[in-house]
Amino acid sequence: MADKNTLIFLILVGIQESTAVTHSLKYFYTASSGIENFPSYVSVGLVDEVQISYCDSRTNKNIPKQDWMNEVSSEYPNYWKEETETCLAKQQTFKISLEIAKKRFNQTEGEHIYQQMYGCEWDDETGEVKGYDQFGYDGEDLITLDPKTQEWIAPKPEAVITKLKWDNNRAAVEHENEYLTQTCVEWLKKYVNYGRSSLMKTDRPSVSLLQKNSSSPVSCFATGFYPNRAEMFWRKDGEEIHDGVEKGEIKPNNDGTFQMNVNIDLSSVATGDWIKYECVFQLSGVNDITNRLEKTRILTNEPPNTSIVIIIAVAVVYVTVYVPIAVIGFIIYKKNNARRPPSPVVNGRPPEETRFLRQA
Repeated sequence: MADKNTLIFLILVGIQESTAVTHSLKYFYTASSGIENFPSYVSVGLVDEVQISYCDSRTNKNIPKQDWMNEVSSEYPNYWKEETETCLAKQQTFKISLEIAKKRFNQTEGEHIYQQMYGCEWDDETGEVKGYDQFGYDGEDLITLDPKTQEWIAPKPEAVITKLKWDNNRAAVEHENEYLTQTCVEWLKKYVNYGRSSLMKTDRPSVSLLQKNSSSPVSCFATGFYPNRAEMFWRKDGEEIHDGVEKGEIKPNNDGTFQMNVNIDLSSVATGDWIKYECVFQLSGVNDITNRLEKTRILTNEPPNTSIVIIIAVAVVYVTVYVPIAVIGFIIYKKNNARRPPSPVVNGRPPEETRFLRQA
C-alpha cells in the first residue's frame, strides 16, 4: 500500500505547480481504479497550499478543513450542502472520464489514475493574475490549457481528439478564461480574507545541518516556517554559490507550516575550509537565518553521535506529511450566477462533462 500511496503522491506533485510569490487557489480531483483500500474519488481544495476542504467517495460529504472556512456559511448558508451535492455529481463524471481515458490508452485492468488540477494565482502587490487547468493520467501530462493562447496542449496522441473538440468550442474557452482570471480570483480574495489571521501569519523555522555520513552531502534543513514564500541557499565567503548545490522544493507539513532543504556536496573541499561556507534562510518579514558550516553543528547518523534519532524524526515527518497528501484532490463548482466557488459550468452541467466526452 505504501508504494501505491507514493505513486499517487508523485502524480499529484507532477501536476501541481508551486507558487512562491502569489496567493493561490488550487483544486485537485482524483479518480482511480484498481487501487486497494483507496477511495475511487477524492477532491481537495487549497488556499496558499493550506488545505481548506475535503470530500471522497467513502464519506460522500464535503467538509471544511480550516475553522475559518466555516465563515463562508454566513454569506452563503447552503455552501457546504451544495459542495457535497457537487462532490456526488463529480464522482460520476470523473468515473466516466477515467474509463474513457483507459479506453483511449487500450487499458482495461490494473491501477490507473485520472486527475485534474485547476485554479488561479493572484499577486496582491502587482495585481497580476493567472489561471490554469491541467489534466493528467497515470502520472503523466494528458492535456493542459495554455493561459496565453487559450488553446489546449495535448502531449499525448490519445488526447488530440479532445484538444480539437475543446479548441473548437470557443464559447467554452472564453467562458473558462473569464472564470479563471476573474471569478476564481474573486473567490481567492474571499478565502484569503476569511483566513487572513492564519494565512498571513509569519512563523520562524527551525534550521538544522544534517549529514547521513562523512562522505554524504550536507543538508541544510528548515521546517516549521510560514508562509511558503521563502528562499534558502549556500554561500562561500559571503557569496552565493551554485556548484555542487542541490535545492529541494518547498513542501507542506501536516500542521500548515512548510519545510525545505538545500544540499551541498563538499567531497572535494578540505574539512578545514568548511568554515567558509554558510546556509542562509530568507523569509519575508523575518531577519535572515544563517548557519555557518561547523563540524560540531552537523547532526549525523554516524556513531557515537546520538543525533540519529533526530534524523529518523525528520524522515518520519517526511512520511507523515506526504502520505496524507496522497489523497489530495479538490472539487470546484460554480453556478451560472457566479455565487459559488470556482468552476465553470457549460450549459448548466459540471465542467467534467465537457471533458473527455465519449467519442461519437
